[in-house]
Amino acid sequence: MKLYIIAGEKSGDKQGALLIAELLARDPSMEIVGLGGDQMHALAPGIENWAEEAAVVGLVDVLRKFGYFKGYLDSMSSRIIAEQPDALLLIDYPGFNQRLAERVHKRCPKTKIAWFIAPMVWAWHKGRIPKLASILDLMMCTFPFEKPLFEAAGLKTEFIGHPLVDDILANRRSDIREQGLIGLFPGSRRREVERHFPIFIEVVKQLRIKHPTWRFETSASNERLAASMRAMADAANMPQDIINVSPRSYHELMDRSQAALVTSGTATLEAALHELPFALVYQVSAGTYWAGRMLLKIKYLGMVNILVDKPVTKELIQHEFKAQNCIAELERLMEPVEREKVLAGMRDSVATLGHGGAAGKAADAVLEMLDS
Repeated sequence: MKLYIIAGEKSGDKQGALLIAELLARDPSMEIVGLGGDQMHALAPGIENWAEEAAVVGLVDVLRKFGYFKGYLDSMSSRIIAEQPDALLLIDYPGFNQRLAERVHKRCPKTKIAWFIAPMVWAWHKGRIPKLASILDLMMCTFPFEKPLFEAAGLKTEFIGHPLVDDILANRRSDIREQGLIGLFPGSRRREVERHFPIFIEVVKQLRIKHPTWRFETSASNERLAASMRAMADAANMPQDIINVSPRSYHELMDRSQAALVTSGTATLEAALHELPFALVYQVSAGTYWAGRMLLKIKYLGMVNILVDKPVTKELIQHEFKAQNCIAELERLMEPVEREKVLAGMRDSVATLGHGGAAGKAADAVLEMLDS
């Protein structure tokens, strides 16, 4: 049996690796190839590691790398069409993956196509749901409200729960929370760090005067980003003893921090599972922001808020992402009564995500699809 699996950034690589491990546990003879990152490649050497280059933020960045993505789309679709594999499994990454799925559906009639971690079309383009239903054999959802949306279009859909539940709750520690430690999470991509970290530095400059007992630590997704962040902090006269920049796992920092600023994305849901009160922050180019404003059909950007349809966590987006707003929210989150209100809302939100075993359920659904 031969499967192609396509993931396009670090979070997809991580979940792809979990899925690959479950698939190989059920069928060790399975051949798995495609695109992903180093975690997927370690389990399946036929996976090409492209995740770091493929991770982009917003329309402007995509347009800058149009030739790069078109080259991969052409080469990958040609390979799949030539080999006619048993299945194509898509992990998130909708811009690339839907285009690939359309080509494969047209030219590979025997290849089953499944999507693991459903694209968030409900947020910005519900009109694409019927199109997805026409080209896919299976959708695997990680949020409960997604299942009826896809099923209504006639697409076989499974709610498998969210993989983060397994990943975090199995490893998090609740006994290492440090009084007065503020966690700063500027994002895992270079452009995110360039936009968010300078404002984080300004927040630290002011808070270390207002609250001299508070400490500040930030996490970098790799050593190269850590070096860049250290250089930015040094240039602002914020040495390592004031802002500790570490390339270690940010999950440990989420367990240790008392409050945080977290860039919009998967990390916000992870923070909620770590029971870390935070403010969501996000800033992109003006063009990407206004394009998003026109497309988005939801009240909230953060999944913690979306899941319960109320503002559990403060969202500081674009022009509201300013040092003074971040400071006000961090001070609120450090107040015991306010902190407990936020934590209660977070617990309600993550309770909707299932009880674990997402990758295993996804593997079972894929094999059932292939058997049918």
